[in-house]
Amino acid sequence: MPGTVLLLAASPVGKGCLVDAASVLPVLAAVPPAVLAGTDTANVVELADPLEPQAVLTRLRAAAAAPGPLTVFVTGQLQLDRKQRLPHLALARTTPSTVRYTGFPWHWFREELRLRSAGTTTLLVDLHADAETWAWLRGRGLECGPGVTVYGRVAPPAGRRRVAAPTYMKAVATVLRSGGRPELEQLHQMALARIAGEGEVGDLVLWGGDAGASGGAGGGAGAGFAPAAGAGRGSGVGFAPAAPSLPVPEGFAPGPPGRSRPQAPPEGVTPDGPEDDPHALITAAVQAGDHPAADALAARWEHAALLAHGAGSAEVLHWSEVRADLAMFAGDAERSCRTWMAVAAARLAAGQPADAVPVEAAVDRAHHQWGRITDRGRARDLGPALAELRGRVPGRRQGALDHVREQLRHLQTQS
Repeated sequence: MPGTVLLLAASPVGKGCLVDAASVLPVLAAVPPAVLAGTDTANVVELADPLEPQAVLTRLRAAAAAPGPLTVFVTGQLQLDRKQRLPHLALARTTPSTVRYTGFPWHWFREELRLRSAGTTTLLVDLHADAETWAWLRGRGLECGPGVTVYGRVAPPAGRRRVAAPTYMKAVATVLRSGGRPELEQLHQMALARIAGEGEVGDLVLWGGDAGASGGAGGGAGAGFAPAAGAGRGSGVGFAPAAPSLPVPEGFAPGPPGRSRPQAPPEGVTPDGPEDDPHALITAAVQAGDHPAADALAARWEHAALLAHGAGSAEVLHWSEVRADLAMFAGDAERSCRTWMAVAAARLAAGQPADAVPVEAAVDRAHHQWGRITDRGRARDLGPALAELRGRVPGRRQGALDHVREQLRHLQTQS
């Protein structure tokens, strides 16, 4: 099966630039696509110094929806937003004061890629961080998702007024251009050895299934400090392909969902193996076009989670979110909207703040699906509840509440 490769290089324009990210693209582009992907054939998408986070999300989502292996090469710099203190990939227009709106939230990688089947997704990263972000990462690592194999490094600040080079990614490209494609662990170690030989030490090294745990702690992978490195693979099976790139209503663009899979399935319904995993079975049903069967299976797991863990639990919310996405895949925008609204309300009732990532994401998805309801009467009926929810959770996209109110007035005048 053909592979898919996404080459993403991004860094701010001007004095805030820490690394010349785009300089690696010509080197990577010189590598045959099949070698980049590790498959017989591959499609390559290149994204150089993008301006808008939505443009990156569109390309990432399209790549994640493609069948077959996916390899994402990410080169750039990380910065924290001032409000939520979350890491973002800085884009061309990003400044310290606008990170939240102009950067690409790192958790969007996790959310889009987590829906893919385990073992089919690889993330190779060469990132630089400012002093503030570097201190944050040393205590937390960089989470990429349980179903994603990650290799790379995060480099500390290179010094005042100095723009660093993406030496790790250039070393990866150099190895690949030399002929053949070593196993990822070997490729990673060869690239680290090359940059260590040039005097680069002290990087935060990422490897294995998830870079979210420091010092190799946790069930999958780990993060340590160069030159030491480890290897390993995490586990996890996504339930369905990532959501396709859909047109957004009237200029409003939602972010990806902020959910996480439960750590264990509900008691009494533990799958025997990957072939019995409900997410894999749901994937098969969706791909076969049997959307009622997919939703029925998710509903059974949602009910089992309710009995085992109680209303409002992470397990129940997970399966509610799965059903919201399944409704979207089935083309039932109204049901998807209602379900996302219910998820948001449940999270708020559980005490999660209105600016929490999962809450904002649920409302964004509800807003997006509301804009895709073709029955004007049903959209009009849902509008007031969505407006009330938007008033409580405005989200990070400016004008979201105004958009709901304007669309609702338009629908009411046509009644």
